[in-house]
Amino acid sequence: MKRLGFTPILAGLAALLLLGACEQTRNLLPSVSGKAGEIIVVMEKPDWEDTLGNDVRELLAHDCPWLAQKEPLYSLVNVVPSAFGDLFKAHRNLLLFVVNQQVDSAGIIYKHDMWAQPQCVIQVSAPNSEQASALVKEKGAMIAASFEQAERDRVIRNTMRYEESSIYRRVAELFGGAPHFPTGYKIRKASEDFVWIADDKDGVYQDVLIYRYPAEPDPFTLDKILAHRNEVMRDNVPGSLEGMYMTTSEFFPPTVEYLKYRGRDLAQTRGMWEVQNDFMGGPFVSHSFYSQDGSEIFVAEAFVYAPRFDKRQYLRQVESLLYSWEWKENAEN
Repeated sequence: MKRLGFTPILAGLAALLLLGACEQTRNLLPSVSGKAGEIIVVMEKPDWEDTLGNDVRELLAHDCPWLAQKEPLYSLVNVVPSAFGDLFKAHRNLLLFVVNQQVDSAGIIYKHDMWAQPQCVIQVSAPNSEQASALVKEKGAMIAASFEQAERDRVIRNTMRYEESSIYRRVAELFGGAPHFPTGYKIRKASEDFVWIADDKDGVYQDVLIYRYPAEPDPFTLDKILAHRNEVMRDNVPGSLEGMYMTTSEFFPPTVEYLKYRGRDLAQTRGMWEVQNDFMGGPFVSHSFYSQDGSEIFVAEAFVYAPRFDKRQYLRQVESLLYSWEWKENAEN
């Protein structure tokens, strides 16, 4: 800093000016383009057709594990570096590979809003294809999670922009907190311990169920979560005729994983729902967590029914709403 003639005060001022310039530039960025659930992979064609491309497809285009029909986790589009122009630079999700001998050391850089907003850009740099493949395998979970978080945040961002705020207020009155919902969702059923919020139209049902029950020892085992789920569904989600009600499909074994998201510990359960004595069914995902005082278990569950359509994106949209859960006192601040 002395060699450049900067004093600490001037350096701090320069940093503030640079931050302001970056923020101004960010505000001038165009909105992202491309379809939800799509990733542009910038990679030379020989690599795309060889091991490196196979590793990327195995990571990001494998079958969604929570859907009955085969659908890829993401739709991948390969673009060679020489064709990577402004049209592609505005895409929502970019996975860039810089593979040449001039790269000193292999590594991954995660960036946001490079050429558009809200944009997720991940750059993998390596001196050769073998080291690039090794990076994809080693850091694959982080790469996939970054794209998933970016897709989720876009849904929440749009939800907050076009929120049906009356739903949040009503559910928060009952539970002390709630997810946020965009325009189009309506409360279908509400009681002290159960709320059903639905956006059902054009043969596509995207619904959220919120319910609670008393806490018990070790409440987040898969068996206990499913036992309570089936009881609540039987009592609150009927089918079209008597003796029909929602339950959990045993044909597709449900799974549970334990997450921490923005200070809340969650048990995330995935599986397939079906209607007892009927032929309806589809995917669901639920978040189970303690109430604020620890006396109850709260469950926020998203499910989809879209028999004539692919379900990946419909589920991703409604599942993202679960992550917008906000306790009432935080929302009021």
